[in-house]
Amino acid sequence: MLSTGEVSITANMKVLLFFGLVAVALAEVTRFEGDKVIRLKPVLDEHVTLIRELAKNIKVDMWAPDDAMLVTIDIDVDIHVPGMYLSMVYTILQQSDMEHEILIEDVQEAINAQTDSGASPRAHSYTKYNTWNDIQSWIASISSSNPSLISKQVIGNTYEGRPMIVLKLGKKTSSTKPAIFMDCGIHAREWISPAFCQWFVKEALSTYGSDSQMTSLLNQMDVFVLPVFNVDGYDFTHKSNRMWRKTRSRKSGSSCIGADPNRNFNAGWCTIGASSNPCSDTFCGYSPESEIEVKNVADFIRRNKSIIKSYITIHSYSQLLLFPYSYTYELAAHHSELMKVAEGASAALRSLYGTRYTSGPGATTIYPAAGGSDDWAYDLGVKYSYTFELRDTGRYGFLLPESQIKPTCEETMLAVKYIAAYVQKNLY
Repeated sequence: MLSTGEVSITANMKVLLFFGLVAVALAEVTRFEGDKVIRLKPVLDEHVTLIRELAKNIKVDMWAPDDAMLVTIDIDVDIHVPGMYLSMVYTILQQSDMEHEILIEDVQEAINAQTDSGASPRAHSYTKYNTWNDIQSWIASISSSNPSLISKQVIGNTYEGRPMIVLKLGKKTSSTKPAIFMDCGIHAREWISPAFCQWFVKEALSTYGSDSQMTSLLNQMDVFVLPVFNVDGYDFTHKSNRMWRKTRSRKSGSSCIGADPNRNFNAGWCTIGASSNPCSDTFCGYSPESEIEVKNVADFIRRNKSIIKSYITIHSYSQLLLFPYSYTYELAAHHSELMKVAEGASAALRSLYGTRYTSGPGATTIYPAAGGSDDWAYDLGVKYSYTFELRDTGRYGFLLPESQIKPTCEETMLAVKYIAAYVQKNLY
C-alpha cells in the first residue's frame, strides 16, 4: 500500500504529466507524412470547375496559383493534398481524365530533406535556412561590424511583438541619397526569400571596394533591406507549421488566424485574386493595412517617398520577374521601360547557370491579384517596382533544398545589381 507521501507524489506527477501534455499539444508541430504535391493540367472548363470544387470541399493547400479562383484552363496548377484525401482526389482525377503528375511524393520527406544534416556552423551560415533568432543575432552583429557602411533601425513591431528591422546599406554622407527598398519573406513559407536578403547584405559589404559596381552603388545610393517582413509567420514555419503563409494576427470572433500581407496593401484592395474569407490563405485582411506589418512598411516607405526610387520584393517560386500591375490588366504608364529593365535583369540572371525567368506585368504573367506591395509602391510614385519569384518551377516549390541557396542567390544577385545600376543611372 502507498503511504500518504507517495500518493501525493503520484498525484503531483499526474498533474505535471497532464500539464506537460497540454504544453506539447499547444506547441504541436504539424506533420505532413503521406501528403503529396500534385500538378494538375486543366484543359477544359469542367477541369477548372472540378479544381475549384476540390479546393472548396477538402482542405487542399494551393501552391500555384495561390487561390483556386485563379485557376484557368491551360495553366499548371500545383496542389498540396493531405494523405487522407489522396484516394478521393485520385478517383476524381481518373473520372475527369485530367492530366496530372506528382511533383513531391511525400511532403514531410521533402521538408526533412530541405536542410543539410551537417553540424550547425559556429559562424552565421548564408547557405542554410536560418531561424528568426539566428537572423536577429546576425542583424545585431553585422550592423555593428561595419558602421561606415551599415546601420539598423526598427520600423515597428509585429502583431506578436517582434521587431521589424531594416538595414540601411550605403556609404555614410552628410547629404541625403536616393535609395532602393528591398524586402524578403512577406510570405512565411518562402524560405529562399529571407536567405537572399541575408546573401545580398553579405555580398554588398564584402565586395564594397573591390567590385566597382557595388562600390559605386553604395557611394551614390542607399539600399534599405528588410530581411524578414512577416517575422511572426516565418518564426511559426520554423516551430510549428512549415507550410504557413500568412501573418499571425487574431481577431475576436474569428478562429481563423492571419491575413496575406501581399493582399493587404491599398492597391485595388480585395477586388481580384484575393479572398474576403478570414480562413483563406489569400485573405485580404479586414481593411487595407489592417496588418501591422504592412502598415509599418507602408509608413516607412511613405516617410521616405522622396528618396526611394526602386522597390524590390523577393518571393518564391516560379522563376518570374514581375512588375505592375497585378490588380488590373491595364498596362503601367512606364510599361515598356519596366519591361526592358526586367528583360535585361533576367538575361543577367540567366548568364550564370542558364536559369530561365519570364518577365512581365503580374496580372498577365502569373495571375491577377489585388493588394500587392509592388503595385502599391508603384502607385505611390516608386517607378522601378519589381517582384522576383525565385527558384524553382515546381519540382521542390516552397521546399527548395539548402544546396540550391548559393546558386539561387548568386544568379539573383546579378539581376538585382542590374536593376540597381539602371536605377542609379536613371534617377528621376
